[in-house]
Amino acid sequence: MQFDSKIAVVIRTDLEVWQKLNVASFLASGIAAAFPECIGEPYLDGSGTPYQSLIGQPILIYGAPDRPAMSRALERALARNVKPAVYTEEMFKTAHDAANREAVKVVARADLNLVGIAMRAERKVIDKIVDGLKFHS
Repeated sequence: MQFDSKIAVVIRTDLEVWQKLNVASFLASGIAAAFPECIGEPYLDGSGTPYQSLIGQPILIYGAPDRPAMSRALERALARNVKPAVYTEEMFKTAHDAANREAVKVVARADLNLVGIAMRAERKVIDKIVDGLKFHS
């Protein structure tokens, strides 16, 4: 199935595996919160056991080799009026949501130490934002 929109998550490749998984999870939740229409129907197995709904389209995960590549993706998104979800390195040291927001709020955009961003937009727009990045391996 071809979707009109695309969901992309960009994660800095120099993180520990647990950090990458943590960042991807938090960022996907940001997309789900911002775009409730992308959530599919609940799941049900053959025994009748119900399960939670998931985002109903693929999420493409890209790798960014360094901080400048992360910043470039952020600036490209903002220049195209795409509001991304962000995760900064400082957020690994916080213990709750309010502290996460404060860790971002006290840093100017140009100085954000981004480790991940996620966005959902038209396919062609996302392609321009992630141009030059490869799928995360």
